[in-house]
Amino acid sequence: MENAKGWFVAALVVGAALLPPLSVHCGDMALARGEAAFLRNCGACHADGGNEVNPVKTLSRADLRRNGILTPDDIVRLMRNPGPGMLKFDPATLSDEDARAIAEYILATFNK
Repeated sequence: MENAKGWFVAALVVGAALLPPLSVHCGDMALARGEAAFLRNCGACHADGGNEVNPVKTLSRADLRRNGILTPDDIVRLMRNPGPGMLKFDPATLSDEDARAIAEYILATFNK
C-alpha cells in the first residue's frame, strides 16, 4: 500500500511539472470558455468570424476597426445593444462574464 502511495505522489509531481505555468493555463481556459460561449451564442451567424446577415460586418480586424470596434468593451456594448439584424444579448440572456469571454475570444481569434 505504501508503495502505491509513493507512485501516486510521483505521478502527480511529474504531471505537474509537465503543465504550463498557471497564468498560461488560465489564459487558455478563459479562451476556451469564450470559444464555447461564442459557438453556443454567436456561431450560427458568425461562423469562422464571418457574418451571415451582413457580410461587410465580419469579425475580422479590418471590419471591426472600420466599425469602431476596438476593445472587448466595444464588443460587449454591441452585443447588449446591437444594430439591425443582430440578436440582443441582455444580461439575463448572456452573463457579463460570458459576454466578456466571447469578446476576448473574438479579438484573440479573428483579429489576425
